[in-house]
Amino acid sequence: MQKIKILFVCLGNICRSAAAEAVMKAKVAELGVAELFEIDSAGISSAHQGEPADERMRRHASRRGFDVTSISRPIKLLDFEYFDYVIGMDDSNIDVLMDRALTLEHKQKIRKMTDYCVGYDDTYVPDPYYGGASGFELVLDLLEDACLGLLTELNKNFENDEQ
Repeated sequence: MQKIKILFVCLGNICRSAAAEAVMKAKVAELGVAELFEIDSAGISSAHQGEPADERMRRHASRRGFDVTSISRPIKLLDFEYFDYVIGMDDSNIDVLMDRALTLEHKQKIRKMTDYCVGYDDTYVPDPYYGGASGFELVLDLLEDACLGLLTELNKNFENDEQ
């Protein structure tokens, strides 16, 4: 069976997408299905390329048991070909991803993170970079909710494929 390949994307790949990668990896490991997934993250911008995730995000995530270990990298054209899902954190991310996607097939892989939320009705994952602790906590709340929603949707799709 081929792995489901998911790429999370935000502006700089040091807060939201890095945390989404960590949360999703933890959720699939918790369910015992980590071997079925390849999960990564990237940024629209290369401004933080090669840097670890924001220390504040790492600290807040760690308190919840998530290990944010990704190193920032910009999204590449090949990512649209390689990954099954390219998930942006806000409308601005989605707009840039749509502009960079070269084919209809690539565009069809692009989703917004909050579209998977089940317990929150937020329409985007806000960038916590210039805010305080509550911003990082909100991001993690949204990511936990959306990752569970994404897993539920993937499970439904898998069940439909089997029928």
